[in-house]
Amino acid sequence: MPVWVALVFSVLIGALYAVQSRVNGELGHQIGDGFTAAVISFGSGLVILTLGLIVFQRGRRGLQLVARAVKSKHLSWWHLLGGLAGALFVLSQGLVAAPLGIALFTVAVVAGQTVSGVLMDRFGIGPGGRRPLHASKIVGAVLALGAVAFTVSGELRGSGALWLLALPLIAGIGQGWQQAVNGQVRVTAQSALTATFLNFLTGSIALVLAALVHGLLVGFALEGLPGNPWLYTGGLIGCIFIAGAALVVRTTGVLMLGLCIVAGQLVCALALDLLAPTQGHPLGVTTIIGTALALVAVVIAAVRWRRPGHARA
Repeated sequence: MPVWVALVFSVLIGALYAVQSRVNGELGHQIGDGFTAAVISFGSGLVILTLGLIVFQRGRRGLQLVARAVKSKHLSWWHLLGGLAGALFVLSQGLVAAPLGIALFTVAVVAGQTVSGVLMDRFGIGPGGRRPLHASKIVGAVLALGAVAFTVSGELRGSGALWLLALPLIAGIGQGWQQAVNGQVRVTAQSALTATFLNFLTGSIALVLAALVHGLLVGFALEGLPGNPWLYTGGLIGCIFIAGAALVVRTTGVLMLGLCIVAGQLVCALALDLLAPTQGHPLGVTTIIGTALALVAVVIAAVRWRRPGHARA
């Protein structure tokens, strides 16, 4: 895959992250239970992917290849746990995306993704192996964090919801690790469908257990399922962007994938807040400026960047 195609695709993946955050956040708000909203989102994605495995033989063959690789220790068992990070991300959407607003939720996730992308490339967790951190990448990552800090400083002035940022921040850190290990599984399975299915399988199990524990502790207080069908598309959106990230991470590296996702997330979050603002979270000037800074960061990180020779197919 050409590098420029992978980078553009990565930006589109980021836009899907923002759309899913709005969908799952609104679903959790209307249901009154973010845990149940997360189970619905991940569970629907698992159903879609299970049907895909039934239809496509390559996906089923990928499961066999992964099982052999784990048994022979060519693939570590913990590479199959990327879905846990995805589960945390979807859970954070259902719990705090609506109270924080999409823009503020997004910049918290972005901060975690940027830090995680640097670490994953530095230690070679992704399928492309260890990648050198050139000055342009480091400057771009620092500027991206600066854009996040600037945006958050304006959005949180006088707000009592600062503690809510911890969940999306941690979820963002997990996203970089998820993209790296899912990429490894995709290479082993020779199928993005297989990697995505395993991601949703582990994530769904974790979310069901979490929802049961939460329900037993505080009660199952559901307010009824909403009738808007768009609120149930979170799982489908997740299938698309997780499979897409697993497909391109070998070409882009985890850091560049994360920076491009940052751009897509912030631009789409900005558009969502302009076209359909969340109640109580009007779009601020700092969000617009922060989005522009994040885009500049992606451009800087991409300057003089070349695809490493060992990543060529």
